[in-house]
Amino acid sequence: MNINRDLSESRRDYSKDKLLESNISKNPIEQFDLWYQQAELELKDEVNAVALSTADLNGSVSSRMVLLKAFNENGFMFFSNYQSKKAEQIANNPNGALLFFWPSLQRQIRIEGEIIKTTAEISDTYFYSRPKDSQISAIISSQSKIVSDRDFLEKCFEKESKNPIHQRPENWGGYLLFPRSIEFWQGRSNRLHDRILYSLCNEKWIINRLAP
Repeated sequence: MNINRDLSESRRDYSKDKLLESNISKNPIEQFDLWYQQAELELKDEVNAVALSTADLNGSVSSRMVLLKAFNENGFMFFSNYQSKKAEQIANNPNGALLFFWPSLQRQIRIEGEIIKTTAEISDTYFYSRPKDSQISAIISSQSKIVSDRDFLEKCFEKESKNPIHQRPENWGGYLLFPRSIEFWQGRSNRLHDRILYSLCNEKWIINRLAP
């Protein structure tokens, strides 16, 4: 099989909105909240889906989609198995990046910073708020590890379902990415896109425009 597709003509022009220094917040979390609310109105599914990139000590990068579960001045929160590939990378190299892409809004948001574990209390609160079946999946899954087949997972799920109480496993919980930089990207005509970068310097946010 010889596949050789040329995608060089696959393009579109962007003209839906603009991002100017005169109409942005001085605080990137407030700006993120504004864009997030607009995305909630525009998009129907998985507004909180975000690409998380992590790297090991050799610089080998992995990316996957996770669901953002909270955000505030302290950072951006998601949950995972603490023995997964992403967890192993975070333990050895806490630097990570989040990327939101909302194509119908012609917008991207890039967030880079340090990833730390949340408290056990936060992990407990979220775990016990999840549907029971989701709790069971978290309990029985050795995330990122090789399993024999689908039947093995379903049998483990069925067995755990018979337990009257499902406790949060110690190897599952929350992470918080504390941002050092947040870039807002708004598509514009002729590829002259708007890129506004917030950089944290001495606990203050510095705002700069980047060339597209």
